[in-house]
Amino acid sequence: MANKRIIQVEEKVPFQLLLPLSIQHMFAMFGASVLVPFLFGINPAIVLFMNGCGTLLFILITKGKAPAYLGSSFAFLAPAGIVISSFGYEYALGGFVVVGFCGCVLALIIYKFGTDWIDVVLPPAAMGPVVALIGLELSSSAASNAGLLDETIDPKNLTVFLVTLGVAVFGSIVFRKFLSVIPILIAVLSGYAAAIACGIVQFDAVAAAPWFALPNFTTPKFNLEAILIILPVILVIASEHIGHQVVTSKIVGRDLLKDPGLHRSLFADNFSTMLSGCIGSVPTTTYGENIGVMAMTGVYSVRVIAGAAILSIICSFVGKLSMLISTIPGPVIGGISFLLYGMIGTSGLRILVDSKVDFAKSRNQALTSVIFVTGLSGIAIKIGNIQLTGMVLACVVGMLLSLSFYVLDRLKLTNDQE
Repeated sequence: MANKRIIQVEEKVPFQLLLPLSIQHMFAMFGASVLVPFLFGINPAIVLFMNGCGTLLFILITKGKAPAYLGSSFAFLAPAGIVISSFGYEYALGGFVVVGFCGCVLALIIYKFGTDWIDVVLPPAAMGPVVALIGLELSSSAASNAGLLDETIDPKNLTVFLVTLGVAVFGSIVFRKFLSVIPILIAVLSGYAAAIACGIVQFDAVAAAPWFALPNFTTPKFNLEAILIILPVILVIASEHIGHQVVTSKIVGRDLLKDPGLHRSLFADNFSTMLSGCIGSVPTTTYGENIGVMAMTGVYSVRVIAGAAILSIICSFVGKLSMLISTIPGPVIGGISFLLYGMIGTSGLRILVDSKVDFAKSRNQALTSVIFVTGLSGIAIKIGNIQLTGMVLACVVGMLLSLSFYVLDRLKLTNDQE
């Protein structure tokens, strides 16, 4: 990054640069964000609308100090699927509203008691691998999107994947000046062109889509049983949010947990989820894909994120435009994600390096080792209808270990006091 100009969080960006940078962020989140409404069986237009509105609210509540894009949360898929099959989508919306409200209450508790406890339950030796797991556990998703995990790999998919990844990787190395800040956008366009040339893009749905259409708004219904099925997800989204804020802090070089504060960002995230449930959309969360874009380009400006949010809202009303973007094939999304998810994993390792974690100490070795193995082993623990696995389970295990070490320290039972 020494030869690349950093565009900091509060900096203004000229329009001729703002537009392509905003499009780049929208492309990064689009594939994953529209997948959730497809799995729930609802029109993605309402989700694009709320993603944009939620992101703008997030920027407002965090006083423009925390660059983050809110996309569709995958944490709710399993419990919401159970509720939808048993009660209907409206009752899942009720669960989303309650989880969002409880998350806002949790943010107020953190505002009251501060964030010093994070250093106790998640010291750098634990936080580093937890953040790394955010990207590493998504690596199979990138490979799956690209079609690389199929029994028989389609040469067309492989070609598109390699073109996309190749342009993104080598573009980040050789592009200069203006092009050096939009390598993701160029890679997406190159991959899309390769997909058209290979004949794997169909435009029938685009032709059939209307030019203008209002998103489908739906009001929630509430049922105690449905709410209790979804409510435990709050543990997942809280852990995920803290991890995202920590890795973003490392990327932009500022402690976002202190300023604007974890309470503000967590409140904004959950307030967006609560509003989503009120109008018929899916829960939102800060997106790793967009964090990866910032890490790769060195562009952290919230104005760019806001521009992407506005474009998302526009797409929700322009049927042909949103349908055209949705024709971006899996190998293109997979090629981009391959790099972006790796960037998040690298950011976790950077926490270990920047914090100068001493692995000569047994506690640090044990923490990092157990967290990595827990997160990557595929171990899962079920609590009711909620399954803890991957990064979230690793985070919980890391917290418990760190708390145990803290208690042993207070009792002066550890062998590395000096």
